[in-house]
Amino acid sequence: MDLNLPEDVRMFGETIRRFVTRELDPIADEVEESGQIPDSVVQSMRDLGLFGLVIPEDHGGLGLSSLGLCVVMEELSRANLCFRILITTNNGIGSLGLVYAGSAEQKRRHLPALASGEKIGCFALTEPEAGSDAASVRTTATRENGGDGYVLNGSKIWITNADRADYFTVMATVDRSRRSKGLTAFWVERDTPGVTIGRIEPKMGLHGTHVAEVILEECRVPAEARLGAEGEGFGLAMRVLDHGRLSIAASAVGAAGRLLEAMIEHATSRVQFGKPIAANQAIQWMIADSATELEAARGLVRMAAWRKDQGERVTRECSMAKLYCTEMACRVADRAVQVFGGMGYMRGNIAERYYRDLRVYRLYEGTSEIQRLVIARQVLKP
Repeated sequence: MDLNLPEDVRMFGETIRRFVTRELDPIADEVEESGQIPDSVVQSMRDLGLFGLVIPEDHGGLGLSSLGLCVVMEELSRANLCFRILITTNNGIGSLGLVYAGSAEQKRRHLPALASGEKIGCFALTEPEAGSDAASVRTTATRENGGDGYVLNGSKIWITNADRADYFTVMATVDRSRRSKGLTAFWVERDTPGVTIGRIEPKMGLHGTHVAEVILEECRVPAEARLGAEGEGFGLAMRVLDHGRLSIAASAVGAAGRLLEAMIEHATSRVQFGKPIAANQAIQWMIADSATELEAARGLVRMAAWRKDQGERVTRECSMAKLYCTEMACRVADRAVQVFGGMGYMRGNIAERYYRDLRVYRLYEGTSEIQRLVIARQVLKP
């Protein structure tokens, strides 16, 4: 593995950093307070091609490598994590089911609109009884008598971007008794009769991005809306989640990097007892631990991305990256609050915002505990 980034990836990463510094960082707190990302910023993201980073070039995307995507996710997470979340669904769980398992016609019809940012996709898996245990999905997909389609019934919760999504990758079961072997994926358009979006749920953090319930009542879709064959949904979901976990890991690295910079700036300028607090060993150790863990995390992400780009199966590596990087970022956020002291506990402080926003990274797309189970199973394979 070459530790140097390919020149095109390095240059694109620098372009994104300039964009973040110029357009995103100045409005990070505004997005937090308003709960909205301005339309002008969304358009700038479209102009940069950010909604189609990993969508194949022949369908209007940039066709970026996994390593390239991780670099972009790291940079986008240096201002407000909501900016990364806005676009990551179109570059991951909201589109990859279609990329991996969609028919040629499905791809032709939908991928260009996702790549341009004209349309937004999202991933509808989680239910009240099915989170970590994805095989427990209760949303049903029933074949219509004498028809060539399905009727979907059920509800999904905490679906990111559901309030603004145009397309939903819906996981439903054709036979609950078969558990994971009954899980089937469907591409459902927002205006399909029977699709209702519930209320936007209040959250601890990430106020600039929204999650909501998706309700399916007698929602009829044609057989052509199915992604892959019946019973292939679980495998597809796991493949999509591998990608999403790597993206989250890269984002955690970006957030931790920004927090480390803020810690250093504050520690070297804050004077107590006649000297900068950075002169105190206790502060130095918090900064040293954060810097060391950050470099280890970045290496883990880039190794997993590089192996994925070589065509290797990286379930273990993606789980390792998500586990370590998200836990690491939360430790760094906690140290940042400590370095800032009382100021770090106040709303409007960067440490306080990241402390709240990062907490969900250890929960969604597989909790830290689930990542440990995945890693153990992979390591213990005969």
